[in-house]
Amino acid sequence: MGNFFGELAKKLAERWVGLLAVPGLLFVSCAWAGLQLGWTYALDLRLLASKTTALGASLNKASGPAQILAIVALLLAAAGVGLIVQALTAPLRAWWLGQWPTGLRWAARWRTRARTGRWVRLVEHRQQLQRRYPLPGRTPERQHDIDTIAHRINRLSPAKPARPTWMGDRIAAVEQISLDRYGLDLRFGWPRLWLVLPEHIRAELTTANGQFATTIVTGAWALPYLVLGTLWWPALLIALVTGLSAWTRARTAIAELTDLSESAVDLHGRTLAVALGTAPADSTGSLTPAEGQQITRQVRKGR
Repeated sequence: MGNFFGELAKKLAERWVGLLAVPGLLFVSCAWAGLQLGWTYALDLRLLASKTTALGASLNKASGPAQILAIVALLLAAAGVGLIVQALTAPLRAWWLGQWPTGLRWAARWRTRARTGRWVRLVEHRQQLQRRYPLPGRTPERQHDIDTIAHRINRLSPAKPARPTWMGDRIAAVEQISLDRYGLDLRFGWPRLWLVLPEHIRAELTTANGQFATTIVTGAWALPYLVLGTLWWPALLIALVTGLSAWTRARTAIAELTDLSESAVDLHGRTLAVALGTAPADSTGSLTPAEGQQITRQVRKGR
């Protein structure tokens, strides 16, 4: 048990350094530089060097306890900023996934309707092309046009948009596709499916989810820099680069996570059916809609 708690303390220390201390120290340094330079002398390196030298000299003249207190104050400030950023990850995650607050429901509805309208128009265009050029006599050029439209549809959303954001629709699409294709309601079925998935599949899903969580933390760091930008304009550039980088990486991570989740349902839906007694133990193939509907009735328990 001693070794266990020792390793746990080590991992917690590493996590604190990675998520709080280092980014927090960087922000505190930028905040100090911004307060010293302001907007007028935002990029005056000579002034910054002069201020830094003066600070170092004052610390060297200070007593040992005063220097220790200064270091402790710096670490506490860095940790405090890090804790604030950690608190911001939940609302940022909700925003990216389209779970907007009550006061913005009108904007969420408007955005969802706009995405839905675009998606429906693309689907109708594809259907028109398929009817106009039946498969037996369809030329490669026409097939390419149809495939291009299909790619645009899937890039917008794999299913009819239900949320105001792209990432939110990727999550909602997995649930909708599972319900439409297999009759399986993942809101109730996913926890059971997770328990019967092979270990390597769960590891892949956990890794993808961890990557998405990391991008959320990175994106949250853009918010304090945005506030700092009111005093020091280079912080606005840092916020912009950090936010755009995190948002781009989050889209990639959520696409990988949802693809893996949909694949898990395709490949192991029958495993869940066998575990729940809905399908015989020797059955093979994909989950049938009748089996999926039976699983949904079981796991909902009348809810």
